[in-house]
Amino acid sequence: MSGGPTIGVSVYSFTRDYRSGRYTFEELIRKCGECGLGPAIEIVGFQSVRGYPAVTDSFALRFRRLLDEAGLEPSALGGNIDVGRRPDRLMTHEETVETLAAQIAAAEKLGFRVLRVQFGASPDALEEALPLAERADVRLGVEVHAPHHVHHLTMLALRERFERLGSPYLGFVPDFGATLNAIPRGFLRHWRAQPGVQAELVDLTVAAWERVHRGESDAFVERRGALDAALAMGAQSSVRQVWGALTLYGHQRPADWSEIMAQVVHVHAKFYEIDDDGNEPSMSYDELMRVFLEGGYAGVLSTEWEGSAFASGADAFEIVRRQQELMRRHLLAGTPPVRGGPDASSASPGGT
Repeated sequence: MSGGPTIGVSVYSFTRDYRSGRYTFEELIRKCGECGLGPAIEIVGFQSVRGYPAVTDSFALRFRRLLDEAGLEPSALGGNIDVGRRPDRLMTHEETVETLAAQIAAAEKLGFRVLRVQFGASPDALEEALPLAERADVRLGVEVHAPHHVHHLTMLALRERFERLGSPYLGFVPDFGATLNAIPRGFLRHWRAQPGVQAELVDLTVAAWERVHRGESDAFVERRGALDAALAMGAQSSVRQVWGALTLYGHQRPADWSEIMAQVVHVHAKFYEIDDDGNEPSMSYDELMRVFLEGGYAGVLSTEWEGSAFASGADAFEIVRRQQELMRRHLLAGTPPVRGGPDASSASPGGT
């Protein structure tokens, strides 16, 4: 497929293997190369680099050599804008710009041309940091992550500012977790299997998600109602699952990514599971690939597996390989989607 997207992987996909001590960071990089999961590789700064955003000369040299040896190339550095890192107040504008500046420098030193940032970086902070990004040749991509979507007020403000500034160094990182057809089946199976879980609460949460997906209700109103119901039932142990189900699994139509396609600098090709037919049952990967193909996207589709939270026994490298196979299948086909499941194109984002 000439001129189309490049497939790569985020090392975040192997978080469980890393945290368990099964692999060191260096071993994970080598394993990605051996398994052919690149050539593009993405890392998360605070997860992968001791002392981040400070990067020592020795680490930068080792990292660049490691990628060369593994036959990989840097695609994006996952930065964080943790505005609530202090217990007494949020970060100021000046502190946010300083945080951006330090992470831009880290990306440049490690050889990344894209720095993923989060919505905590305001339009004003991003505009002030823009000259630094341009000098470093590092593009700043704000992640559009559920519960946000391209029509959310926060994203609309960023879209307006980026349009006015007209710099190729400001853009977006679509996260496919914003465009689901259903709550992932593995998440629900894992939740239902927890000791003492109340099936009524799970069903209530699913029903609330579906109302938002059909455009009948507001996402934040439904989340508040479901959390209140959990507390009323005495199901404090399920609060995390209720919050996750109604926050992390978004409702945006795949086609809506086309509205920001000209400003997309990187993509998180998130997924949760692959079924026996080689499909992602909670997402329309056929339609997603078509939208990015037709939009002329020629950047990186970075596989990001987030199913490890509820699929502890799965082989992360194998499931990532199968997801990349799924993407290649639809990219090579380049045809309109045929779906047997829920029609994501009928969904509308719930709430702002």
